Amino acid sequence: MSYLTPPLGRLVGAFQKLPGIGPKNAQRLAFHIVRQPRQVAEDLAEALLNAKDTIRFCSICSNLSASDPCEICQHSERDQGLICVVADARDVLALERTHEYRGTYHVLQGLISPMDGIGPEQLKVRELLQRLQQMQTDGVALREVIFALSPTVEGDATTLYLTRMLRSLDIPMSRIAFGLPMGGDLEYADEVTLARALEGRRSI
Repeated sequence: MSYLTPPLGRLVGAFQKLPGIGPKNAQRLAFHIVRQPRQVAEDLAEALLNAKDTIRFCSICSNLSASDPCEICQHSERDQGLICVVADARDVLALERTHEYRGTYHVLQGLISPMDGIGPEQLKVRELLQRLQQMQTDGVALREVIFALSPTVEGDATTLYLTRMLRSLDIPMSRIAFGLPMGGDLEYADEVTLARALEGRRSI
């Protein structure tokens, strides 16, 4: 039996649907919100709806952005011939924090995981192949494709699949070196570790 008044219980339930938020944290967030001035709740609701309505996938790299192409793909000083393949938009943020990488990205929107029913068809793999083929057709000098996927079973399987698929394009490929333990997530790595990993990448 719940002793929360229904509106508060609904708010707790909504917070509990977020990843990493358990019952106690959900209650803490809900009680915090109801104690704040109405404007705080309105600002939060507006930010949520605005993000949901305006953020989309970049048609070039599949990163999340309010513009299409995204800000990175449009940036005139980025090296268009250097493409870093990552699993998630959060990995783009992690690598950008290093201030070491000046190329572009391709976001797969996940990793190959047969146990979870996720194959190449569910990811932005076909888009990556088409992008690289179009760049070659357009005469863009493709200097390197860098795989920056977490050192997990899923990350390794995805890297292996992509390297085999792209080998026929005759593009230099590398994988960043990791100062992370096996099973670690790229998202949680610090800037120094990621910067060294980029510098120490190796050819595949």
